[in-house]
Amino acid sequence: MNEHLFYKFYQKTPLERKNILTNLSHLSDEKKANLLTGFNLPESVANQMIENQIGLYDLPLGIVPEVTVNGKTYTVPMVTEEPSVIAAASNGCKIIHRSGGFTTTQEKREMIGEIAIYDSPYSIEEIEKKLSKEIEHLFTIAHEAHPSIVKRGGGIQSIWVEEKQHPNHTFYVFYISVDTKEAMGANILNTILEALVSPIETFTNGTCIMAILSNLSTHSVVTTTCHIPFENLETKTISGEEIARRIEIASELSQVDPYRAATHNKGIMNGIDAVVIATGNDWRAIEAGAHSYATLNGTYQPFSKWFIHDDKELLGTLSIPMPIGTVGGSISIHPAAQFSHELLMNPSAKELAAIIASIGLAQNFAALKALVTDGIQKGHMNLQVKSLALTAGATEEEIPQIIQLLKEQKHLNLETVQKILESIR
Repeated sequence: MNEHLFYKFYQKTPLERKNILTNLSHLSDEKKANLLTGFNLPESVANQMIENQIGLYDLPLGIVPEVTVNGKTYTVPMVTEEPSVIAAASNGCKIIHRSGGFTTTQEKREMIGEIAIYDSPYSIEEIEKKLSKEIEHLFTIAHEAHPSIVKRGGGIQSIWVEEKQHPNHTFYVFYISVDTKEAMGANILNTILEALVSPIETFTNGTCIMAILSNLSTHSVVTTTCHIPFENLETKTISGEEIARRIEIASELSQVDPYRAATHNKGIMNGIDAVVIATGNDWRAIEAGAHSYATLNGTYQPFSKWFIHDDKELLGTLSIPMPIGTVGGSISIHPAAQFSHELLMNPSAKELAAIIASIGLAQNFAALKALVTDGIQKGHMNLQVKSLALTAGATEEEIPQIIQLLKEQKHLNLETVQKILESIR
């Protein structure tokens, strides 16, 4: 990776940053041109994407350089409107990059759908026996429902059934896992599910209330890990070992306090959502699956945990469902999404999932480090000032002077910024 390209990248102008990115050899001439002219989504395409389309809603696109995952270093695109998200991710990834980067594992990448049956006269034991007899036939139907995914090496992988009791009904829920290869897979999965409804209703002698994918993707869980030596944590006033100890304690708090766990996880999703959006994936699905996964053990838990390891380093680990795609949806039609995939060197779905999860862990590390040292406001409010200044009507040239004068003020709010703006004009 050309690390020198990104030296003090945050201090550059947008045009200078774009020119730096055009030096990346893996970007095509077309994408380099798009970078300089803009990723304009044609109105005609936007009108086909949604209903009642009336315009476009722009969000900032930024990057995090030096994100090393499984020995490979990426420049990661992020789309977000929130100040400090990209700064924090960049800071976290820089420290972790110096410490050897992230290592990830993902045993499999499968979508899960469910066919819910009610009013069956049979017991769960009888249903399980019937499923065992019919399973080969069900696999055949599933393959025939979507032969193209089978040709690509994917398709149905397993079927199992569970009994769910409600005071009014007993449900037999048939869960179907499908390998959707590089696609996000919603349409593939739902097509297969609907093909299986009739045969399942027949052998259960029950009624299907619905057949639909689940966003709780327990068969697409990614685990990412990083090891940070104490010496890479230290500041001018606090030892690396002490910072590691504080981060470990902060992690323990999130495991027993759901109020803290919610904010802990929200910070992780700041980074994850930003990359999911940039790559044209469904961030609502990722959010739903992540927070459902956090409650699987009966209490809401953090996605990540941090420990002191071998009395010499801080170990961080994060596990989260990541049913991400590299084809389908808006990926193939949105110019910015296409650029993002090329910027990432066109990763596979598994590779992209690993990158996204690692950004989440870096985001979490940066937030916890700030919380247990200077506090979250110091860095965050410096960036928030820019938004306040723009809201007050400041020009881009006036912002540096406003930031400098605000350091002398006790209260940081819009009224204070407006007074400073009046004084310098």
